[in-house]
Amino acid sequence: MHEMTGTETLHTHRNLRLMVVADACLFVGAYLAAYLIRFDAVIPAKHVAVLKATLVPMLLCKMVVAHYFGLYRGMWRYTSLVDLMNVFKAAFVSSLLIYSTVLFLRSLAGFSRGVFLLDGLLTFLFVGGLRVGIRLYFTHTVKRFFARDFYAVQRSDGPKNNLLIIGAGDAGEVLLREFRQSPALSYNVVGLLDDDATKIGRYIHGTPVLGTIDALREIVQLKAVTEVLVAKPTATAREMRRIVEVCEAIDVECRIIPSAGEFIDGNVSITSVRDVAFEDLLGREPVKLETARIGGYLRGKRVLVTGAGGSIGSELCRQVARFEPGALLLADRSESALYDIEMELKHHPTFQVNHKPILVGVQNLRALREVFAEFRPEVVFHAAAYKHVPMLELHPWEAVFNNIVGTKNVLALSNEFEEVGRFVLVSTDKAVRPTSVMGTSKRVAELLTQCYDAINHHTVHQAVRFGNVAGSAGSVIPLFKKQIEKRGAVTVTHPEVTRFFMTITEASQLILQAGAMGSGGEIFILEMGAPIKIVDLARDLIRLSGFEPDVDVPIEFIGLRPGEKLYEELITDGEGIVPTEHQKIMVLKPEQAPLEAVRETFDKLSGDIEELVGLAHAHNGDGIRQKLHQIVPEYAPSADDQSATAPGNLGALRR
Repeated sequence: MHEMTGTETLHTHRNLRLMVVADACLFVGAYLAAYLIRFDAVIPAKHVAVLKATLVPMLLCKMVVAHYFGLYRGMWRYTSLVDLMNVFKAAFVSSLLIYSTVLFLRSLAGFSRGVFLLDGLLTFLFVGGLRVGIRLYFTHTVKRFFARDFYAVQRSDGPKNNLLIIGAGDAGEVLLREFRQSPALSYNVVGLLDDDATKIGRYIHGTPVLGTIDALREIVQLKAVTEVLVAKPTATAREMRRIVEVCEAIDVECRIIPSAGEFIDGNVSITSVRDVAFEDLLGREPVKLETARIGGYLRGKRVLVTGAGGSIGSELCRQVARFEPGALLLADRSESALYDIEMELKHHPTFQVNHKPILVGVQNLRALREVFAEFRPEVVFHAAAYKHVPMLELHPWEAVFNNIVGTKNVLALSNEFEEVGRFVLVSTDKAVRPTSVMGTSKRVAELLTQCYDAINHHTVHQAVRFGNVAGSAGSVIPLFKKQIEKRGAVTVTHPEVTRFFMTITEASQLILQAGAMGSGGEIFILEMGAPIKIVDLARDLIRLSGFEPDVDVPIEFIGLRPGEKLYEELITDGEGIVPTEHQKIMVLKPEQAPLEAVRETFDKLSGDIEELVGLAHAHNGDGIRQKLHQIVPEYAPSADDQSATAPGNLGALRR
C-alpha cells in the first residue's frame, strides 16, 4: 500500500485548507448577496443588525453541514452529479436549520424569509458553480467554449480521426464523455446517429445527433468520417449487417462496443471497444439472468469446474466468479490452458475469488478422488470433454476414455462425496440422433447423468445441451480466419450444411441459469435461434476481414467429413420438450421409472461401458462403434466412418 510522504501530506492539507477557505468565502458572499438582492442593494439599519448577529452562526452552521455531506472528501476537478447533489443537500439543510433556529429563538423577529430563500439558492449556485468551473477548466471545456468551433482546440492539438458514433443512448453518452475528457486520444467525434427520430437535432455533451442510421453513407462522406463506432449493445443482427455492409462499401473502419451480455462488471469504456466480429452478426439478445436464484446455489459454495481451461470451461469460471463462491476449483489436464485462466482470474480487477488450479485429467479416478477428498466441492460443472468430431472418428477410444469414462468418474465421486449438492453436465446437440462417435459418447454421458440422478438422492444431476459456440477452440470460425489471413481458399464441407450458433458468454450464462432451475434428471435445451448456413458464415467472415467473397478469397466445397451431418438437432422424436419460465431454456424431463428398473438399466450401462473400455484399450474402432450402437440404437455411423479406424488401416498408418 502506498504511504504518503511528508510533501504529499502537506500538499493534501494545503488543498483542503484552500477548499474550506473558498467555501467559507462563498457562504458569506451568498448570505450578503441575498440581503443585497432582497433589499435592492440598500439594506435597512435594523436588518444590518440582524445580518451582523447571524453572520458567524450562519457560517459555522454551513461549514458543519458541508462537512457532514462530504463536500471536502472529493476532488473538485472530478466534480460529478453526485457531488452537485451533495452541495444541494448541504445548502438546503443548512438554510433550513438557520431559519428553524431563528423561529425557535424568536429573538430576531426582523429576519426576512426572502433572505432565507435567496441564501439557500445562492449558496448552491456559488458553491456548485465553483466546482463545475474547476471541472470545466481541467477538461479543457472552457477553451473549447471560447473557440469558434467547439472542437477547434482539440483538433489543433494534432491530427485527429473523424469519428462517428452510432447510438445516442447510454453507451454512446459514456463513450462521448470519455472522448471529451481525454484530448490526447486521436479522435474528433463529429456526431452521432440514432434510429430514434426524436433525438435528431439534439446535442449530447455538445455533439449533435445528425440523423438515423439510414443516413450513414451520406454523413460519412459529408463529415469526412474515417471510423465508425457502434455503441448499441442491443443492436440486432440486421442492424449490424447493414452498418458493416455500408462501412465496407465506402472503405470506413467499423468498430463496436460489445453486447451487453459480454460485460461481466457492466462497465462500458473506451478500452472495451473492439473490431466487429462474427458473433456480433448473430444478433443474439443479451441473456437475462436470475442473479438472486443463481447466487443462491453458488454464493459461498465450493465450485469445481472440470475442463476449466477450455472455451466453455474458462468462461464458466469467469461467470461463476461473479457470484462470489467460497472457492473456485479449476481442473484441467492442459497445463498451459489451466495457467492462462488462473492468471486471468488472479489479475482481474473485479474478481476477488479464492481459486485453486488443479492439474488433473478426469480419466484419472485416483487423482480425482484425492481432489474431492481434499477440497470437498459442493457444486460441479463438468465441461471436460473431447469435442472435435473428425479427430474422434480417427481416435474413438479417446472418446471412450475421456467423454464416457471421465464423466462416469466425476459422477461416481459426486455420488461418493455427499457435500456435492449439484452436478451439471455440459452436453451438445450432436448427442441427438448422433452420426459421430463424439456425439454418441456425449449421449452416453447424458444417460449416465440421468441414471445417477435416479439412484443418488443427495445430488441434483442435470445436463445442458446446446449447439455450436462461435469462436470456441476447434470450431470452424478460427479455421476460416486462418485461411483468410493466408489469402487461401476458405474450405466449406457442403453448400447446404447448417449449424446452430451462440456466443461463448451466452452459453456459459445459460448453463448457470439452467443449473438453478432443475430438480434432477433434466436435460435442458438452450434456445439456439435459427440455424445458419456455414457458407454464409464464411462469406461474413471474409467481408469482416475487408475482402470480397469469391473475388479476393475463394470458397471451396470439400465434402462432409467423417461423422458430420448436414444439419444438427436439439431434440429427438418422442423426447417431449417442455418450455421453462426462462425464455431461452427448454427442458426434457424423463418419465419416472421404478428404482429397481433404473438400477437394472444402470448396471447394464455400466457393463456396456466396461466392454467399451476393453475395446478402447485394444484400439478397436469398429468394435467401439458397434458397442455404441447397442447402447444408443439411434447412432448410425456411415460406412466411411466405420472404416476410418479399422485395425488394418491404423496398422498401415503405423507402419
